[in-house]
Amino acid sequence: MAPKRKKQMIMRRFGAVRQYRSGRWTASYLDPTGARRRAPDTFETKTDAEIWLSQIEADITRNAWRDPDAGAVNFEEYATKWVVERGVAPLTQELYTRLLRLHVIPTFGGLDLDEITPPRVREWRAERLAATGAATTVAKSYRLLKAILETAADDELIRRNPCRIRGAGKEVSKSGQVAAVEQVDALAEAVGIRWRLMVYLGAYGPMRPEEQAELRRKDVDVDNVTIVIRKAAPELATGKRVEGPTKSEAGKRVVVLPEFLRTDLQRHMDWYAEKGPEGLLFVGEKGAPFRRSTFGRRWRKARLKVGMPASFRFYDLRHTGHTLSTRSGATLKDTMVRAGQSTEKAALIYQHSDHDRQKEVAGGLDRMVRTAREKAQEKVRREQEKRAGGAQVVRGA
Repeated sequence: MAPKRKKQMIMRRFGAVRQYRSGRWTASYLDPTGARRRAPDTFETKTDAEIWLSQIEADITRNAWRDPDAGAVNFEEYATKWVVERGVAPLTQELYTRLLRLHVIPTFGGLDLDEITPPRVREWRAERLAATGAATTVAKSYRLLKAILETAADDELIRRNPCRIRGAGKEVSKSGQVAAVEQVDALAEAVGIRWRLMVYLGAYGPMRPEEQAELRRKDVDVDNVTIVIRKAAPELATGKRVEGPTKSEAGKRVVVLPEFLRTDLQRHMDWYAEKGPEGLLFVGEKGAPFRRSTFGRRWRKARLKVGMPASFRFYDLRHTGHTLSTRSGATLKDTMVRAGQSTEKAALIYQHSDHDRQKEVAGGLDRMVRTAREKAQEKVRREQEKRAGGAQVVRGA
């Protein structure tokens, strides 16, 4: 029987290699903190162990060394904390939480950060696309996963972000639907006199529902036909109303309304707005603040009554406003300022749009809507005359 081989320790300029009795080799080194680190696996030859040490030494020299235990952080715990620390708007936080719960954590929740690899990310994305058929939701989920792991890389918990699928986070956005002027008028009429101004502000503001929900009497200047957007009050899926900042800093703005809305604005202030400077502009019949769920039922009935497709959302009124403003001569920057939209790229590229320019845009929008209404009235008048003429012919016969 051959004698067992003894361990052999060989010291090097950096680190040390040792041979086990089995014949395999291990390696160890002192990390930048002075702690002894050992290779996670054994090596077949001494040369393999020394090559591994050389790579570790090179990482330390380049300040690229990373604690091998750093990535041993549970993904679910890290992701949950990440969402809280972002400080995003309530609706965005609700979206992130839902995407994590439904699409990300079921796959990655039990893994440590350094166990999430590019192959696992590719398999997850393919599975989600096949299971849901919702490309937009999967793109949102991928972007969220990538953002979380990018922060983990910045925190030096992982060496590199494993989300490397080109174009996986891009959404193919569907163009919003555009209503004609007469359709907007019909919707405003059908939704009821208490809420008709909300339809007009959505189309010709164009204001987000959560911005309208937080409008106060002090924000309205009937004489100058303007409204100041200061805050927003989105409603979460739980029904909770959350008062807070606008979607972005650009959301804080002065909206110059078309002149034709002066009467509607004054009437709403006189009849429905709460009293006092802090009084809400939109409240229900019983005096409660605007509720998305309650208004949604009224909106769907109005949409059905005027023959609009079920796919036409209240948010499409904003797209209508964008389109009509552009047709009236507004530049892209004009429409961005008007709608409270802002991106870093646009801020660098597009020219400034000041208050005077916004008055010009509102004036062009006013002329366009008035012309469309006149044409619609003229069409109705001609049809009435035609019917009246036909009736006379019948009586004469």
